[in-house]
Amino acid sequence: MNYLEYSFSVKPSVPGLEIAEAALSELPFESFTIEDDVLKAYIQEDLFSLEDFNDMFLWTLDGFTISYEKKIVPQQDWNAVWESNFSPIDIEGRAMVRAPFHPVPKKGIDIIIEPRMSFGTGHHQTTYMMMQHLLSTPCQEKDVCDMGCGTGVLAILAKKLGAKNVFAVDIDQWAYDNTLDNIKVNDTPDITVKLGGADALDDKKFDIFVANINRNILLSYMDKYANAIRPKGVLLLSGFYVPDAKILIAEAEKYGFSLHTTLEKDHWTALKLVKE
Repeated sequence: MNYLEYSFSVKPSVPGLEIAEAALSELPFESFTIEDDVLKAYIQEDLFSLEDFNDMFLWTLDGFTISYEKKIVPQQDWNAVWESNFSPIDIEGRAMVRAPFHPVPKKGIDIIIEPRMSFGTGHHQTTYMMMQHLLSTPCQEKDVCDMGCGTGVLAILAKKLGAKNVFAVDIDQWAYDNTLDNIKVNDTPDITVKLGGADALDDKKFDIFVANINRNILLSYMDKYANAIRPKGVLLLSGFYVPDAKILIAEAEKYGFSLHTTLEKDHWTALKLVKE
């Protein structure tokens, strides 16, 4: 099975790239990366519909210049492509995200992530900042939810930081499977993994709630996320650009949250909010 790689250039890139990712997210694209102001989106070749692609709202936007390139990534080359581009990520000397073929770090928390398509290896700015937030948040004996877990890297970090119960959920089958594989590799089998979205929360309650998704989804489900967080609980949000922070803070404030800390990296931002 081959994959299609679409590389998008959007001007202005802020908020153009985020808008492009939101549009593509409505189609069966499985993974996104942004590097040097280029958005790369991946989809299984047999799931791609040219009609749906051409009908995206992206093409009707005023004020943006959009171009893209397409190439086929053969399945047999996929792992080799990712492994060749997967370098260890050092989070302030306190945690290391690496592939199984990298050497074990001499210090800090060791997290092994299989280099596959799922978003969340630590290379993306938002994942890096969310790890920074988690490292500065007391997780010992806490109940943690990783919403939109991708590779499960944030759930695994929370567990290795001493979290009591960790619940990881993602709507994408590939991410779900990848997370299951990664919790085995990291010897954190007591992490609960669920395939689904906000509906998977049911009546569960958490002390720390992590959501590294896109802006539109965060806004749509903020009420459900808030309902799942205990008083004095922490909400960590990322997956959006700096200009979007204000609208997300305002939405969170409706449900009793106040801003605690903001991180920024290459136009991306990550928020730490506390429920009053």
